[in-house]
Amino acid sequence: MRQAHRQEIRVPGMPEPISHFTHVVRAGRLVFVSGCVASDENGKTVGGGDIVAQTRQVHENIKRCLAAAGATFADVCKVTVFLKNVADREKVNTVRQEYFGPHRPASTLIEISRLVRDDLLIEIEATAVLPDGAKRGRAQTGRAEPRASRAGHLRLKPASRTPLQQNKRRRR
Repeated sequence: MRQAHRQEIRVPGMPEPISHFTHVVRAGRLVFVSGCVASDENGKTVGGGDIVAQTRQVHENIKRCLAAAGATFADVCKVTVFLKNVADREKVNTVRQEYFGPHRPASTLIEISRLVRDDLLIEIEATAVLPDGAKRGRAQTGRAEPRASRAGHLRLKPASRTPLQQNKRRRR
């Protein structure tokens, strides 16, 4: 059976979107997590003015979103961090390392003047790529995290060779 090209996922335990968006979109093996803020399931801010507490809640929300799509932090390839005070970067990175472990996503940090609510200090969006053969959604996901090499990097299948590369190889 062919999988749907694009799947919108509403995540249990996440507040209802306040605008025209969904928490997660899965398109094939790609997983796009909308910007997560430090909100509980009722939409109330967690952590007050504490950037570490807010960052931890943001990562818990991202973890929930990734799991709903069958992904983990090990599958995340790119994050964009929106931060009200760039001086908080080191505190944010300390929490991020707790969740990502040895896996390092590509990352962009942007300092902004405000988020959707004045009491929010940070928002993070993420893009993940599921390994070949990953199942759809949380209910069907029983896979382990991708295996890592000794250096902590994911093992990827070699890219297909282009016809030009194949011809060069045959001539040797």
